[in-house]
Amino acid sequence: MDLLVSSVLFFLHAVTVDCSPGPSLDVVVDRYDIPRVCPREVSTGDFVRYHFNGTFFDDGKKFDSSHDRGKAFISQVGLGRLITGMDRGLQGMCVNERRRITIPPHLAYGSIGTGGVIPPDAVLVYDVLLLDMWNEEDKVQIRKLSKPASCERSSVASDFVRYHYNGTLLSGEAFDSSYSRNTTYDTYLGQGDLIKGMDEGLLGMCVGERRVIIIPPFLAYGENGYGTQVPPQATLVFEVLMVDMFNPKDDLIVEMKKVPKGCNRRTVTGDYIRYHYNGTFQDGTAFDSSYQRNSTYNTYIGMGYVIKGMDKALQGLCIGERRRITIPPHMAYGEEGVGDLIPSSAVLVFDIHVIDFHNPKDPVMITVTHKPQECSATSEADDLIQYHYNCSLMDGTLLYSSDPNSPSTTTLGANMVISGLEEGLSGMCVGERRRVVVPPHWGHGESGAGGVPRSAVLFFELELVELQKGVPEGFMFVWLGDGPDPLFPAMDLNGDKEVPLEEFSAFIMLQVQEGKGRLRPGFNNDSIIEDMFNNQDSNKDGKIVEAELGRQDKEPEQVRRDEL
Repeated sequence: MDLLVSSVLFFLHAVTVDCSPGPSLDVVVDRYDIPRVCPREVSTGDFVRYHFNGTFFDDGKKFDSSHDRGKAFISQVGLGRLITGMDRGLQGMCVNERRRITIPPHLAYGSIGTGGVIPPDAVLVYDVLLLDMWNEEDKVQIRKLSKPASCERSSVASDFVRYHYNGTLLSGEAFDSSYSRNTTYDTYLGQGDLIKGMDEGLLGMCVGERRVIIIPPFLAYGENGYGTQVPPQATLVFEVLMVDMFNPKDDLIVEMKKVPKGCNRRTVTGDYIRYHYNGTFQDGTAFDSSYQRNSTYNTYIGMGYVIKGMDKALQGLCIGERRRITIPPHMAYGEEGVGDLIPSSAVLVFDIHVIDFHNPKDPVMITVTHKPQECSATSEADDLIQYHYNCSLMDGTLLYSSDPNSPSTTTLGANMVISGLEEGLSGMCVGERRRVVVPPHWGHGESGAGGVPRSAVLFFELELVELQKGVPEGFMFVWLGDGPDPLFPAMDLNGDKEVPLEEFSAFIMLQVQEGKGRLRPGFNNDSIIEDMFNNQDSNKDGKIVEAELGRQDKEPEQVRRDEL
């Protein structure tokens, strides 16, 4: 029942604390359970919300209980809205304090009683638990628990924020928590989507900041409360963690962490890029990483293969550059998010490292770092060459290297190396050194190779060690200019009209020594000459005669083949 005010007003006496068992002429307050922390005490003009059990002093019989009704009692203290004894007994009380207030008749319902419930001259005993207090002049209270050392931006009206919270009543009783739902609370600030006190309390926060926001009832859910969770006229306490924020007008934020020296080319639309990244939310929680997969992310730039913000952020980068990119949701995955990986309306932060990039139209890039003063011959197709090399990725990762004591050997034009390396080795002098950049379409392409990542740009350091001029494919010997005419008399060194293998071999080697002919490099000379001899010795009698040579019936190119 409501505590009615007696029609007779008595002179107000100071509250005394008296634990004597008998009735008193004044209010007796027994503070039998006082909380350790009491930031505020009830004073005149405060509103209070409390539970109580009311009993008679004489026999201990209960006459009223807010507990039994399941609803706390709400009133204002010190302004005559309560019986005088209760007005005095609640003064100086703390939230969560328990008191036993004994009130004599003249400060309760006097000699009249009330409603057949309280008899005349009854001494009343109230066991009170204070749940809440507030004042009409109260404002939102903010207590900062922690704040990041660096705060580049704080929340303002019209921002969209994502935050976690634990919500309790002033008594500490929990009524809601975003953590229990495992999802942040997401909303715009300053647009009336929140209770007024929370709209105010979230202003000026940094991402990663924690604060306690205490909201009086009239800036929260007021007289109506909120369902069964928040009772009427309840002060609310929110412990808040700001997870991230953005404004619909936000653009990318790009922070350059490292720009390599000597950057002579930057990414443009249409380039194909390989980069590593760590992806986090604004509070630092990781959601993805290419490093964990041990594989770069590879994509074309400006062609819509990645989120809009990343497509824009990948423009103007150098190989080896590191950037931090902050992408607002409307340039990332928006309100939909990505399954359990990216929440709705999440701001994404990427720390990226550019490994390499190229354009599908790129040629092989050759830089000569050393060229000898004397250069009598340069490498070309069919030449047999020996060379030293280092092969690296563009970030400096060494993939392969030739043995310092045993150079690599190849025949140019024979498809024995990737086309980009073939290009880089062509036109070199012995002793020349080069740096060669090979785009993937001149290298191992989209498939990669053993140790070479997919679509990797390769960097070669080359030095030509030895050069043996070659012969065209399918040839074992060529004349360097016009051969002897007639040929057979020149071959018949002793003039006996027949040329055995030894004499044939001596003739061929003489042409090579005098620079008139060339054997195919990379093969055993004796084996080549023997094959050439056997090809001409049509009757297989171990000697060639003029009739077997048959030069007049052959085309010049055919004459230069094994047949001579």
